[in-house]
Amino acid sequence: MTSGSGLTDASLMLHVRPRQLLLLARLDAHRHLGRAAEAMNISQPAATKLLQQLEDSLGEKLFERLARGMEPTPYGEILIRYARRVLSDFGSAREEMLALRSGLSGSLRVGSVPGAVPELLAPALVEYHRRHPQVAVSVVVETSDVMQAQLEQGDVDLVLGRLTDGHDEAKYASVPLLGESQVVVVRTTHPVFERATVTLAEMANWSWVLQPPGSPQRGRFEAAMREAGIQARLDIIETASPIAITALLENSDMAAVMPASQASHYARLGVLRTVPVELPVRVPPICLVTRQDRALSPAAAQFRRQLLGGA
Repeated sequence: MTSGSGLTDASLMLHVRPRQLLLLARLDAHRHLGRAAEAMNISQPAATKLLQQLEDSLGEKLFERLARGMEPTPYGEILIRYARRVLSDFGSAREEMLALRSGLSGSLRVGSVPGAVPELLAPALVEYHRRHPQVAVSVVVETSDVMQAQLEQGDVDLVLGRLTDGHDEAKYASVPLLGESQVVVVRTTHPVFERATVTLAEMANWSWVLQPPGSPQRGRFEAAMREAGIQARLDIIETASPIAITALLENSDMAAVMPASQASHYARLGVLRTVPVELPVRVPPICLVTRQDRALSPAAAQFRRQLLGGA
């Protein structure tokens, strides 16, 4: 991209010095060149020169000189926001470097949908805890809509789930990590396995354990039933608790819908078994979701790097 001065962004960055960005942040805080210079431990003429050089490089006036101080121009407001982000990111990087040098400590709060636990979250947390035993780790397992609200409120550092409708996607960074099919599961001794075949229409007469309304899985399951021409009202118990789902299935002929990896986990334990029927339910991939406007703690930032394949 080319600036108004004719220079590319990369060339223009060579003319922008860290001290100039620090001066912008101090000027925004003090709105007075002398006090900003004092906060940087430099002379006022030196501060004046730094600001003038920056304005000359960018070809824009960044501050209005007033009788009792200085006010940023609209161009100055833009560059002040950039300077703040640079300084904040540098501070976060320094914190992470110091934390890694001394051994990570603090806390890590992870929110996850049930489907991410067996294949994604559990292996990652075991390895993370091995590397960083001093970090206190807590995990909340809920549906994506509940996890999204907890991330919004700051109750968790990051989420393994899906962005749901009604949230401002610009606030979040979302990286797909796990995509898989949904399957129907029942107890291992369910009478359905005595039959040669089973259809979706026949399963509409079963009793179900489904996630609460608002969860992506629930909405897509009900949409798939309607698209298949099944209008019958389903017999449903609602819960997002994995232990409640498995306990209900073990003690009844009810059925549930879950990701294939989660079903495989319970099958290995001899608890549940997948019904041999194709379920026309496609849900978006499970993503690593973080806030764009909130810096992660060193402990959370390291876990994010690990999930994304970093060291």
